[in-house]
Amino acid sequence: MEDLKELREKIDAIDRELLALFARRMDVTRRVGEYKVAAGVQVLDPQREREVLDSKAALAPAAIQSEARTLFETIMALSRRQQRRLVEPDQPAFAQYQGQKANAREPVADPRVLYQGVPGAYAEEAAVTYFGEDCRRRNLPAWEDIFEALKKGEGDYGVVPIENSSTGSINQVYDLLAKYEHFIVGEVKLRVRHCLLAPPGVALEDVTEVYSHEQGLFQCAGYLKGRPWKQTALSNTAAAAQFVAGSGQPFAAIGSERCARLYGLQVLERDIASAAENYTRFVVVSPRMELGPDRDKVSALFTLPHKVGTLHQIMAVFAIGGLNMMKLESRPILEKSWEYRFFVDFSGNLLDPEMDLVLRELVECSTAFRVLGNYRAGEAGA
Repeated sequence: MEDLKELREKIDAIDRELLALFARRMDVTRRVGEYKVAAGVQVLDPQREREVLDSKAALAPAAIQSEARTLFETIMALSRRQQRRLVEPDQPAFAQYQGQKANAREPVADPRVLYQGVPGAYAEEAAVTYFGEDCRRRNLPAWEDIFEALKKGEGDYGVVPIENSSTGSINQVYDLLAKYEHFIVGEVKLRVRHCLLAPPGVALEDVTEVYSHEQGLFQCAGYLKGRPWKQTALSNTAAAAQFVAGSGQPFAAIGSERCARLYGLQVLERDIASAAENYTRFVVVSPRMELGPDRDKVSALFTLPHKVGTLHQIMAVFAIGGLNMMKLESRPILEKSWEYRFFVDFSGNLLDPEMDLVLRELVECSTAFRVLGNYRAGEAGA
């Protein structure tokens, strides 16, 4: 039996041959790219690429056809990147991004901050966490009101929840990010510590009905299970606390200790969420892009043609670019049945010179593409 050292030496020898062949192939694909520049031909021809991959896989022994296909998918992705360095494509989505990047602003000093709900809402706590206790802040009834106010110049930033660690994405906010051409410029990961709140003098056994935001009720479903209380959803947890405080009834609210202090309620039970580590991620939304050397996370949205392999091509761009994909979310496009829009978070800084090449590749692989923002990834708060 051959020993491990001999086998490794054989692999090294084969790899040297592979590298020499790879260098020859990349030289030829470079010349193909030069031809495409001269002829005005697009870098990516999806139909031809599928045919080539099928033919390469068919040439391999049956036992490794799948692996051979994966190998050539990677090689062809590297070839596309090489050719795109030579091509300056006419891509409206990329030109729009460059315009937004050129129009980026510095962070606003003493900003006007908008949040949904009433004082004491978790969104207000997120705003205070990000901008400081003394920030000028105003509450609005609905999430879309925040996006509209930013569009009209009535605020500098909005703070909205986008996902919870136990209940997942907040779909309405994703849809608003797609509808309005605003940008994410920051994020806050706020620990949500739900408490059962009641007016002074109301004991746990007296409670007949509990109020909260629908997410609060859902996140505390384990605690509420089997209890004989009617459950009623209101616009947010702070509104529930405000209502219970003024009800004069043996009602309870699910909210924060901050709500209890603001509305004169007592805390009957603490930390009642089903998940012990319960975090909500809030994003800071701005009407203009903001850039900076310390920003390490990019959010974007894109749509794809209904063709085999299109999502894989997008994934290959991230893999070849060495970018860590943190999240991929799909949402139905409201005006188009059975078509979907993808939201993606990935590592990177838009000021990195290599990032423009990555974005050009993503644009070419998509039917629509828009950068939602570049910001510093938030750390989970205590």
